[in-house]
Order: sequence, then structure tokens, then C-alpha cells
Amino acid sequence: MVIGVLGGGQLGRMLALAGIPLGHRFVFLDPAEDAVSADVGRHVRGEYTDPDAIDRFLSGVDVVTFEFENIPPAALDLLAARAAVPLRPGVDALRTGQDRLFEKTLFREVGLEVPDFRVAESPESLHTAVAEIGTPCVVKSRRMGYDGKGQAVLRSPADVTRAWDQIRPTAPGVIVEAFVPFRRELSVIAVRSASGRFEAYPLAQNRHEGGILRRSIAPAPDVSSELQATASAHAKAIMERLAYVGVLAIEFFDVGGRLLGNEMAPRVHNSGHWTIEASECSQFENHVRAIAGMPLGSTSSRPAAMINLIGRPIENALGVLDIAGAHLHWYGKEPRAGRKVGHVTIVGADATATADDLAAKLGLDR
Repeated sequence: MVIGVLGGGQLGRMLALAGIPLGHRFVFLDPAEDAVSADVGRHVRGEYTDPDAIDRFLSGVDVVTFEFENIPPAALDLLAARAAVPLRPGVDALRTGQDRLFEKTLFREVGLEVPDFRVAESPESLHTAVAEIGTPCVVKSRRMGYDGKGQAVLRSPADVTRAWDQIRPTAPGVIVEAFVPFRRELSVIAVRSASGRFEAYPLAQNRHEGGILRRSIAPAPDVSSELQATASAHAKAIMERLAYVGVLAIEFFDVGGRLLGNEMAPRVHNSGHWTIEASECSQFENHVRAIAGMPLGSTSSRPAAMINLIGRPIENALGVLDIAGAHLHWYGKEPRAGRKVGHVTIVGADATATADDLAAKLGLDR
């Protein structure tokens, strides 16, 4: 089967690395000249809204998926007009994942609590929303935000103008969320087949700095079977509502053992990279299996810790290879500040302690 992927970054690269052994080939549409997925498949260079590029991308493709959700709506219209092949996950999942208001509305509809929030479309309505929610609060663009971009924390009403100018939101505006005194951030990675079979991986505990994921530990410590079941049930309900096919990630706030929905990503996700070495079938292989109509693999997993490599040259990470049980993934991207250029996964009962030692020794968290 030939799988078309919208986007040519590291997630697409890892999808191909998981899918090629299963007999699949990959085609990537990406405007970047140096798209890192070009090493593992055919790269169609072009804008997502370019009809000619879309036609070249779709030539010979059996199914289309995506490795990021900020795909222009015009591209979806072009795909719908030209493609007789399925888009998995579907348009409903993609449009929901593109808009924080749609996400929160869906969460509430399936019974997943969310922080109190308001919507604002202008500086004036932002003042009103902040007054209603109170400070501190978090302002996030409804669309196009990731890795801490497009959001700001307000400590007082006097910060409203600064926040609006900092985010510079385009239509349809921003979400104002109540500040949540959460204990930790958790995420669940789940997969659903076209026939409706559902599987979930163990909850991971994540640590962010500057809005960028730095570390994931899986399974998350001190997680009861009830909490795992609750997270899995929320994921299943969302996927059933969206007739979802593929991998979905949901990020939660853990507030005293109560899960609040933060965001969802309708794709493979950074907080699931540890599954490559630690799980019987990784999130990437399971996504390929799902969208290609193959049986899902087991999500049974060993303990693991994952460290993101942010903005550093590969020479600074090669010391990882001296560590027993450590697995280095380099994405082939030019290093720059705030950019994810690779990750390290450590598997085993002592994975968290080893990751702490490794991060300190090599300065991997900086």
C-alpha cells in the first residue's frame, strides 16, 4: 500500500520507519526543501493549497494521513475534490484538533471535564473574558498554537493588551482558560481501527518547559487502574464520536486524581515516542496498521523514560550511545533554539533514574 502523509517532519519520518517493514511505501507533501521525511519516502515539494502539488502527491496513493493538524482548510477542500482515497483520521477529527473551542466542546459532550473558559474575538472582548474568568488565567489562540506558541499567562487584568499583542491571533480569536493548580500533566495515546477495535497505551507523565515537552515517563507513577481506565474511556468516547481511525493523543491535567481535558492531537504524538522501544507495537506502527486496515498490535509496554533533545547539535548527544539501554533518535534537522532535533528513550525498571543521571551528565534538559 502507498500511504500519503501531509507533512514531512520527524513524525512522518517515524511513521515510514514503522510502516516500511510492513510492506508499505510513503509519499510526503511538504513545502520545505529539507523535509526530513524525504530520506524514507518520495517527497513532493509544494504548498498544501497548490492544486498541482496535491495532484502529484495523490498520484498512486491508497490512503492519506497527516503528521500535524495545522493544515489549511483550503487543502482539505482540494483533497476532497480530487481524492477518491480515504483520509484517516477523517476531516471531523482534523477540524476538531485545529480549534481549541471545538476540542473543549467535544470534551464536554463526552463527559470529560475541562477548565472553565471563555472565548474572545477582540481586545475588548478579551478584557470581558478575563474579568469573568479572573486572574491568573491562560490565553491561547484557538488555532495554530503548538510547543508553547500562541499563548500567554495573565497575572493581572493589566496584562490583557500585552497578551493580545504577543499572541496576535487571527480569526476566530482566543480561548481564555482558568488557571488550574494541577498536580501534573498526563497523556494517553490510543488507537482505533476502522472496524472499531480500540487499544490504549499506559498513561505517561510529562514535563514541559517553555511550552515544549522535555520529558515523558511511562507508565506514569502512582496511577491507579481506575485512573487509567478513566483516561482510556475518555479517549474511546472521543474516537467513537469522531468515527476515528488511527492514533489519538489526549493531554490531561491531574487535579487531585481528577482528570481535566487540556488538548488533543489527532495524530501520533511526542509524548508517545517511548513506545518505539518500550511497547510491543509502537504508536507509529499501530497508526499505520489502523489506517491501512491491518490488525492492531498489542499496546503492552515496559517502563520507559523519554527525553527530548532541543536545539542542540548531534555531537552533544552522542554520549547517549555509551549508556546501556539508551536509544538515540536523531531527526536530521538543523539545530536551532527551541527546535526538537531528536529524542532519547531509556527502557527498563530503572529508566527514570537512568534518565535523570543521563540528563544531568549530558545537559539534555537544557
